[in-house]
Amino acid sequence: MTLRVGAAWLPSALLLLQVLGSLSLSGPHTVTGTVGGSLSVQCRYEEEFREHIKYWCDDSCSSLILKKIVQTTRSEREVRRGRVSIRDHPANLTFTVTLDSLTEEDEGTYTCGIDIPLDLDPMFQVKVSVFPAPTETPSTKVFTSNLGPASSLPATTWPSMTRQDTPDPRQHPRSLLSDVHFLLLVFLELPLLLSMLSAVLWVNRPQKSSGRRGNQADYENQ
Repeated sequence: MTLRVGAAWLPSALLLLQVLGSLSLSGPHTVTGTVGGSLSVQCRYEEEFREHIKYWCDDSCSSLILKKIVQTTRSEREVRRGRVSIRDHPANLTFTVTLDSLTEEDEGTYTCGIDIPLDLDPMFQVKVSVFPAPTETPSTKVFTSNLGPASSLPATTWPSMTRQDTPDPRQHPRSLLSDVHFLLLVFLELPLLLSMLSAVLWVNRPQKSSGRRGNQADYENQ
């Protein structure tokens, strides 16, 4: 009867010891990753455990049965075992566990712990979730290929503007000067020449008539 009572209280006692031990060790309750990727778990411990061995074990790990996956040593702060590595950082009182090349089988409950000889180890449970890698979305090139070749669309042509359509006055300075000279000739020089010609004709006209009268008078006197 006593054995049965002790066996019934054993799981509760172990749970209480784990809760008390987790007060000295803390970390994330859940971490996630994708297949083929990696994830890291950082656990924080108290100052008194600076020089102790740290470890990482699977869900079968307990204070009575330790199935360690990887652990540090007295001389090595960083240890790798297969796809799992552990690194102790005494300066900031943390140690980090990294899982590389994740698979769906890596999903489960793990424990980070500290080895305390002749005493119960502080432990902290972490749930690891692994999701499938995201699938690639269809490329835009495949979508646009269903629309047909670009050459099938009607092309719109627009009239092109050449230099002849918009002449630049600076390209023909001589033609402009000739035009200006022609206008000056028409409006200024031509009237002036006509006026001078008229004046000459007007002056020469009386002289010719007076000469004829003088000749007639001489003829009559004879």
